[in-house]
Amino acid sequence: MSIRLGYQMPYFSNAASPRELFPQVIAQAQAAEAAGFDAAFVMDHFYQLPLIGTPDEPMLEAYTALGALATATSRIQLSTLVTGNTYRNPAMLAKTVTTLDMVSGGRAVLGIGAGWFELEHNAFGYEFGTFTDRFQRLEEALQIIAPMLHGERPTVDGKWYHTKEAMNEPRIRDDLPIMLGGGGEKKTFGLAARYADHLNIICNPADLPQKVDALHQRCAEVGRDPKTLETSFLAFTIIDSDGDRARKLKQDMLDRQAALSGGATAEERMFVGDPDDVAEQLQRRVLDQGIDGVICNMIANGHEEGVLEVAGKALGPLLHK
Repeated sequence: MSIRLGYQMPYFSNAASPRELFPQVIAQAQAAEAAGFDAAFVMDHFYQLPLIGTPDEPMLEAYTALGALATATSRIQLSTLVTGNTYRNPAMLAKTVTTLDMVSGGRAVLGIGAGWFELEHNAFGYEFGTFTDRFQRLEEALQIIAPMLHGERPTVDGKWYHTKEAMNEPRIRDDLPIMLGGGGEKKTFGLAARYADHLNIICNPADLPQKVDALHQRCAEVGRDPKTLETSFLAFTIIDSDGDRARKLKQDMLDRQAALSGGATAEERMFVGDPDDVAEQLQRRVLDQGIDGVICNMIANGHEEGVLEVAGKALGPLLHK
């Protein structure tokens, strides 16, 4: 498994109608595959997120969507960024992602995190609990999921979850990769050092040196070589052959985010301009800070024909050396 260049699809409001929504998602996944991206991601949410849209905007159930994308693609890896652990029984989640792996011919990655969006929990009837609760649940879940992905039959009698010799058959491999996502230097990074093959770090780029140092500390605490834990950064990316148009799209996005949030934006996590501009920014602000890869979302124009091809040509050489 290697995810040096990923493409996240968190936004479904560009389609003219619900019937046209998923064909557009398929087209993006196929374009990302053709452009050389390593993985395609959807979010595991039920409502749209605050800095992207309003709660009533379109959102797909993640694993149904990924199963469909598995039949429409042939090479690209498929994952969530990331599964909310609170939404699924862990043994069932192991079965779900293993089935996705079967359907896709060995292209599934289990992205997982503790869960954070309280509105969804309250609306759908999932227990939210405290921050500590959610991370205890995630750790306990990983004690079930990781062995099941490896062909073992775990028995766990925990505070949150219970299994008895839980089987996970069939499988086409015993090394289906686990990716954790988040920015918590103690809890998330500690779990990644113990359980994960990949860590997607969510933070402002200026904080990356501190995050890398913290991750190395967590790896040292469990005797792991940090080089064996691949890392990536989630980037709001607006790339266009016309750099002025990209900057205009950025301003439109900033205005929308500020209106949605009462002033907050994700500007520090944006990488904007023509292909050379974006490549330079990602190299300097992310890769030079010790991060292995980049997962881009392109909310502004990723659905437009030819944009992912432009992005792949610009960013592939940085990441597939």
